[in-house]
Amino acid sequence: MKLEIQIDKNKNKIFAPLLDKWIKYSAEEELKQKFICRLKNTYGYSLNQLGQDVKIKKRYEADIAIWRSELDKKNNYIPSIVIAVECKAEHIKIKESDYSIGYNFASSINANFFIAVNLKETKVFHIKSEVAAKKVEKLTEIPKAEILVDNNSIIKYVNENKKFTRDEFSRLLTRSHNIIRNNDKLSPEAAFDEISKILFMKIMYERSSTREMIFSRDKFKADEINYEEIIRPSLKKDAPHLDLDYMQYLFNETKKAFATDDLFELKDIIKIKRNSFEMIVEELEVFNLSDTSDDVKGIAFEQFLGKTFRGELGQFFTPRTIVDFMIEILDPQEGEVVCDPCCGSGGFLISAFEFMRDKIDIEINDEIKSLKQKYFNDNFDKLSLKEQEVISKSVQEKIEEINQEFDINNEKSRYHKLSHYSIYGTDANARMARTAKMNMIMHGDGHGGVHHNDGLLNVNGIFDGRFDVILTNPPFGSRVEKSLKVTEVDLPSNTKLEKYKAKYPNYIEKVIEPLREWTNYIDKKDKSKGKPILDLFEVGKWSTSTEVLFIERSLNLLKPGGRMGIVLPEGILNSANLENTRNYYEGKAKILFLVSLPQDVFVSSGAAVKTSLVFLRKFSVKETENYNKICEFTENRVNNKYKKEIELLNKKLKLDKLLSAADKKSIREELKSIKLRIQLEVKSLVQKEFDYEIPISDIQKAGITTTGAKGDNQLPELIEKYLANSRKEKITKSIQDSSFQLFRYKNLANWSVSHLLSNTFDYNEDFNLVRIGDFLSRNKTRIEIQDNVLYKRVTIRLYNKGVKLRNTAYGKDIGTKKQYLISKDQFLISKIDARNGAFGIATEEVDKAIITADFIAYNIDTTKIDPLFLVLITSTQQFLDFAQSSSSGTTGRQRIDEKKFLDVKIPLPKLSRQKEILGKYREILRQKEIIIAKEKNAKEDFEQEIFKSI
Repeated sequence: MKLEIQIDKNKNKIFAPLLDKWIKYSAEEELKQKFICRLKNTYGYSLNQLGQDVKIKKRYEADIAIWRSELDKKNNYIPSIVIAVECKAEHIKIKESDYSIGYNFASSINANFFIAVNLKETKVFHIKSEVAAKKVEKLTEIPKAEILVDNNSIIKYVNENKKFTRDEFSRLLTRSHNIIRNNDKLSPEAAFDEISKILFMKIMYERSSTREMIFSRDKFKADEINYEEIIRPSLKKDAPHLDLDYMQYLFNETKKAFATDDLFELKDIIKIKRNSFEMIVEELEVFNLSDTSDDVKGIAFEQFLGKTFRGELGQFFTPRTIVDFMIEILDPQEGEVVCDPCCGSGGFLISAFEFMRDKIDIEINDEIKSLKQKYFNDNFDKLSLKEQEVISKSVQEKIEEINQEFDINNEKSRYHKLSHYSIYGTDANARMARTAKMNMIMHGDGHGGVHHNDGLLNVNGIFDGRFDVILTNPPFGSRVEKSLKVTEVDLPSNTKLEKYKAKYPNYIEKVIEPLREWTNYIDKKDKSKGKPILDLFEVGKWSTSTEVLFIERSLNLLKPGGRMGIVLPEGILNSANLENTRNYYEGKAKILFLVSLPQDVFVSSGAAVKTSLVFLRKFSVKETENYNKICEFTENRVNNKYKKEIELLNKKLKLDKLLSAADKKSIREELKSIKLRIQLEVKSLVQKEFDYEIPISDIQKAGITTTGAKGDNQLPELIEKYLANSRKEKITKSIQDSSFQLFRYKNLANWSVSHLLSNTFDYNEDFNLVRIGDFLSRNKTRIEIQDNVLYKRVTIRLYNKGVKLRNTAYGKDIGTKKQYLISKDQFLISKIDARNGAFGIATEEVDKAIITADFIAYNIDTTKIDPLFLVLITSTQQFLDFAQSSSSGTTGRQRIDEKKFLDVKIPLPKLSRQKEILGKYREILRQKEIIIAKEKNAKEDFEQEIFKSI
């Protein structure tokens, strides 16, 4: 039966069904009774679970209370919902001061919800047990009776309500975008700029403490009348250049309000039609942006960004699943300083900000919870009302003091320090730098450290040695030309110089002086001014790739011991041309984690490149000293080993006047080969001496599909494995699969996970892994084929059947005139058929034979490996699988990648142990030969016996 409100105007009475009596009429009482009717008729509550003017804990009277059930009410349990009703003028919205006492009380007794009601609106708050009292969570709708049945239903309702609010806001932004597309025909990027202007006009309006209205179309028009009648006439008279229509005037006021944030250009205006502007304002008026929680408007804004820029500017967006994963791995702490030198839309910075903010929330929550437990215990209820009031007031004062940490405008608060001193970023694209600032404001601030600037150069608070954590996804495929130089444009204005000099004590030394030096640099060759940006980086002499340069830039920005995570294309990780750069980085930082991502992760952002995540930790001062000592000792040791050989070759080259040009070329090639051998030996020995553990992972599902939709995600499980390993918990062999393995630095050939996994054998851990290139050196003995000379030619039989003489031929019958001369006991491979086991040792039969460039011959260092051991290991199925995976090309002409072949590491026991193992094998071969001989004799005996009997 529907509950109706009953009013007796003659007696000035109103019926209160929860009190079961007529009481004195008042406007507030009418509002209260109407709300009770609404609770019963619309939300399904029974009058038996409702209460009016309920005294709770002897210290607060709730206008209306709702229990989970009639039984809970009878047992005098704490109500699930506390409601405060206040009657004010119809146009006045509910402010924080109107509900703070009721909300704080509801929070202190651990109610589930608090509702504030007046003539204009109803505000519903979920009381979060895990977050401090000041961090309110607003909902859009009152929960129905069935929601209160159990805690799981309440949690589900709250989450669905928040998702609806987020999705609705995102839909409104999309509809606003469509209005501009249809009415004004602007590009997606330009349309986004216009929506951003309106959003910040709305934020400015609704943040104002002097206004109580939402920025609506009606309010805009009403204010416009006032502007046209009072303000504009004086502008026309006194400042004609400021005579604008109200829409542009309001935008100018917005620019002034956000002037220090560099969100808008000084001469920027609203570039859409008046009608479009009003339609968008009307679309957005259902939301009060100053009243909407950061996680709602922030995520909605981010979703809208992703849809808007998916095309042309898609490269500026890293999928949220990847961002969150990288944050979890690097685990930034409160007080640490974080930077993204290629910040794009600000994804990494926002996630880091929220991650650290959540940690603050948890700590404050625990502090408040402990405070409540200390004072609101069993003894509290036994105290007199006066004693309870004294304690409650004292506790509330302490909570309010603790809650000051949430005040972003309080310079001493944890939120202020996080927002103003912890988050920094740059982007070379002006629109994206602006977008990052807007995005951060929508997420709760932290935007002040974001700048429009070349990320390779220092600016304001972003300079070398300052950061604890770097997170970045640099632009792929771009190059820094030698002609790009540091110029006076890169120097800050005097205003900014004074501002940042006061903020950062070493600003002049770290930022200004280097920039001035580079700006005034004069090139000795062409006398041009300005130092090339490429020359600011050590790796600039090897590569002009932006990805490569930003690895060094990120390491430079870090403090000693600082951590970084970077998204890189696969080519950077395994390219032979970039080996020097990887060696350089390995001499500056330890590799914390290598994660290979699925091919399609960035497809929805407009890029199909295969990527990986590289996590590094910059050496501490002590680690740098240790690494340099190891390098110096190793280089001296290896150089001394080859010193005499090099001196003899140089002496021969310098003094022997009878040497032919071909001989000189051969000696130079030999010197080059020795130099390469020294480099490889030094690297191998340093890796062995400086060895440490590196987790690697090959992920197939990263939580995002090619369309950008949510997909299966292995990353949360990977975080657990990584953290367990970091805590030194035992990672069993069963856990170590392609999604997580532990690798040793001494076995590292490059940074490509797919390469490391395909080049890693399941081997006896008693044996060291040794790079094949450490005991094989390429034979470079060239020969010019002469027509009248007879040559031996070889074939390498498939499936490890060895090297055989193919034929002999005179030079006039041989087409390829430049070939290589091989020697007995060299190791030969066929480039084309290596994938089918075409390996073998040159026998006496093929000594001094010739081979074309489709074959490779290597000299074997027999002090490290027995040739038979090499033959046997290259005939194993694991090695054949490797050869198959390392070969590429057209069908039938797939050649093995020699670099991969030489880089692969095989289990190699000491020479004495090799001989032990081979001794068993040779004994079996000997027995096999005896059996074959016996078999042959038996056949002969059989033949003689049969033919004799006949």
